[in-house]
Formats: sequence, structure tokens, C-alpha cells
Amino acid sequence: MMDQFEVTVGAGSLRHTDPAATAFPHRWTPEGVTVHTDFTGAHLLHLAAAGCVLNDVYREAAALSLPIEGVRVRASGSFDTTTWASTGITYTVDLDSPASPAEQARLLDIVDDVAEIPRAIRAGAPVRRH
Repeated sequence: MMDQFEVTVGAGSLRHTDPAATAFPHRWTPEGVTVHTDFTGAHLLHLAAAGCVLNDVYREAAALSLPIEGVRVRASGSFDTTTWASTGITYTVDLDSPASPAEQARLLDIVDDVAEIPRAIRAGAPVRRH
């Protein structure tokens, strides 16, 4: 197995403060998001999942009228060193919200169901050179 290829994305009150983090504009927050990762294909795959989850937390929280002060998502996973097949991606979400723990749990359950990139990765997709 290879390293975990961890990435961290943060927005609002949970933006990364490390100067090595890169900031990007963000539809849901005026100060943007921070991304802390290395630049490898494995990291970028995990970044796609983490970024999608972060965005969907804001989108679904707005739909539920839940206030969100900040979101941090960490995603990581390993690869088989012989085939380079992913052994899976895991992610964690930290929320800064005055919403109740039950409301936050419901929000994260909804996000896990609807987040497009994790759903696409779970389903698998052919990748072909054109």
C-alpha cells in the first residue's frame, strides 16, 4: 500500500491558516476556500471528492436553512502498489455551526447521499484517451 494521500479543504471559520495552503474563490463564501495538498494524481482524486463534499455542505445547508460558519473536509486513501487501483477514499467533515448535533448529522447524511463526485467515484467510470 502507498501513503494515504491526504488533502484538506476548508472554508469560513475553518479555512486553513498554513501559508502552504492555496486559496481559491468560492461560490458559497466571500473569503474563498483553502486547499492543503500535494500535487499528485492521487491527491487530486481525493481533492475532487473533498471539494465536492465541502460545496455540497453549503448548498444543502442553505436548502435546509441551517447556518454554517465554517467547513473543513479531509479526504485520504491508498492505492495498491502493483495495480495502482484505489483501495478507497475516506473523508471526515468538521462543521462550525450553531445548528443542533442532530441537524448537523442529518445535513451530513444528506450530503453523503447527494455529493456528485463521491457518487461518481463509487459508481466507477471508464476513462479513455480520445
